Amino acid sequence: MEDIINHITFKPAVTDADFSDAKCLFLQYAQSLDIDLGFQGFDNELTNISIQYNKPTGAILLAYKDDLAVGCAGIRQFDKRIAELKRMFVQPEYRRYKIGRHLMEMAIDAAIGSGYESICLDTLSYMKNAIGLYRSFGFYEIPAYRFNPADDAIYMEKRLS
Repeated sequence: MEDIINHITFKPAVTDADFSDAKCLFLQYAQSLDIDLGFQGFDNELTNISIQYNKPTGAILLAYKDDLAVGCAGIRQFDKRIAELKRMFVQPEYRRYKIGRHLMEMAIDAAIGSGYESICLDTLSYMKNAIGLYRSFGFYEIPAYRFNPADDAIYMEKRLS
């Protein structure tokens, strides 16, 4: 475990190559789900990834093992005061190295840096590890803030100020 940790680096997406890596991870994330993300306008999101997830209102945070992108988290504007956490994903073989925890710290910092007062997210009830991570950072359940066709969708929020 120690050896792999020493080869993990983190950075925000800035270049076209970074956003291309993020797009690949977003697709891996979508393929890992039991639902089709079409209801969220996923194709449009991929097409406009560098617009929706870029300064001043958003960010994509990436984790790399050497030169391979292995994890991501996105922050984008939900409304003027609220950021939305999207596409938090770490490839399964890297999940035991606390990469998700570091990406979450970076996502919260990015949201604070963009002036948001809170972060919201939606997830699915079977994503127990993700829900545990969110709770460990102070997220709590809230009523639905957007449509999700999954009966087991869970909505969460964290106040930043």
